[in-house]
Formats: sequence, C-alpha cells, structure tokens
Amino acid sequence: MADDIFQPWLRRWRLTRDGEAFVTAFHSHLLPVLHDGAPAMLKVALNQEEREGAALMAWYGGDGAARVLAHEGEALLLERASGARSLAAMVRGGRDEAACAILCRTVARLHAPHRRPMPTMLAPLPVWFRQLEPAAATHGGVLVQSAAAARELLAAPREERVLHGDIHHDNILDFGPRGWLAIDPKGLFGERGFDYANLFCNPDLETAAAPGRLAGRAALVARAAALEPARLLQWVLAYAGLSAAWNIGDGADPALPLAIAELAAAELADG
Repeated sequence: MADDIFQPWLRRWRLTRDGEAFVTAFHSHLLPVLHDGAPAMLKVALNQEEREGAALMAWYGGDGAARVLAHEGEALLLERASGARSLAAMVRGGRDEAACAILCRTVARLHAPHRRPMPTMLAPLPVWFRQLEPAAATHGGVLVQSAAAARELLAAPREERVLHGDIHHDNILDFGPRGWLAIDPKGLFGERGFDYANLFCNPDLETAAAPGRLAGRAALVARAAALEPARLLQWVLAYAGLSAAWNIGDGADPALPLAIAELAAAELADG
C-alpha cells in the first residue's frame, strides 16, 4: 500500500528513493528521497489535520521551519534534516537550558509577523481544547484545575498568532547549516503562550518531571519569550491536562501529562 501512495508523487516530482518508508503516529506516510540529488522527505498525509499542517509548513516559507520544495493535495516534499544533533539527547546529556533556549528561539521565528495572508484552515484554541472539560467532569483530579485554567486563558486571549501547535524536542530538528527548524505543525490560532506549553511535557517523564525541572524551565522560557511567568504556568497546566485527556480517550497512559499538570498546579499554588 505504501508504494501505491508514493508512486504518483515519485513520478510527478522526479524523485529517487533514498531509504525505507515509515508511518508517523498521526497517520502520515514518509519516504526519504532525493530531489535533484539533494536529500528530501516525501510526506503523504492521510487525514485532514495533517493536510492542514502541510499547508502551514508551506506558509512558513522556510523561516523557522523546514523548507517546502513542493506541495500539492495530500503530498508534501520537504528538505531533509541533515544534522546529527538532537534536542532530546541534549536534555538527557544535562543541557536542558541550551535545548530550551533553542526551542524558544525557533518559536519566536515562527511567531514573527508574515506579509503573506494568514492561512485559512486554522483551528481556534477553544476548539482544540474541546475534550478537556468532559474529561475533567468524568475523571476529576488535577484535570479540574487544568480545565479551570483553560477556561480563564481562552476567555481573554492575549497576543494571538498563527500557532505551530506541537512544539517539542522531536519536532525541532537539526538542519545543519540552516540551523534548528520546525516540522509537523498542527495549524492553530490563539495566544502565543500556548506554543511553549508542550515542551514542558518532553522529552520523557523522567527528565520532564525531575525535581526542579519544571520551575527552572518556566523561569527560563518566561524570560526568553517575554511571557508572564504565572500565565505561562497556566498554559502548562491547561495543556498538560488536555494531553492527559487525549491519552485517556485513546487508551494510552496519561501518567506523564498528569505529572506535569500536578507540578504546574503546585508551582501556581506556591506563587
């Protein structure tokens, strides 16, 4: 089936296979290819969310995000990350502050004003958060606090932007001479502080929930991104609760986002 998916685009864009195909957790098929002899990645989206993300990648124009070489329908051809560095490995190697600084600089580039008309197919943040309230009503616990934080934030948004929607350590890659660039956006619209929340849940439970880690990250990110610290923590609490609600709904383990939600709630209470 994968060959059938790729074949039309391999012919149309005169691409050469350069590795094995794989499937992402979000149901897109990817194939390493060569485009005019240069490394590239062919991505074929199988759902609307991924197709909208592809349109946002094209809108970024290669500024802060991987450069789009071709885009048509469900197919996207991207420059391929060539560097050997990894933000997740950087964190696990004791360089969390450096990784956070790179994430913040990348988000700032993505949030910079664009002259191009804003994409039309963006999900408003209130729609994105629609699963949190039912989950809080059903499961209680810290999800109740997450839902309350989300209600407050979404009722009076500040500094609204086009949002990537899924900023974390494996979605900012090393593109060698081009630096650190984003991939796999969701395509949202809302307060810019939201785009910093997911990095607090990554790269894994052991590192994200290490003693003092969340508080240290919050101080660093608030300073680097010029965000109000308490409001940033509210976004972390709200997003972590939403992530836990998604996991519960999918039958996945919600332990990591629940732990981060608890830590964010505790920081807010202490503040």
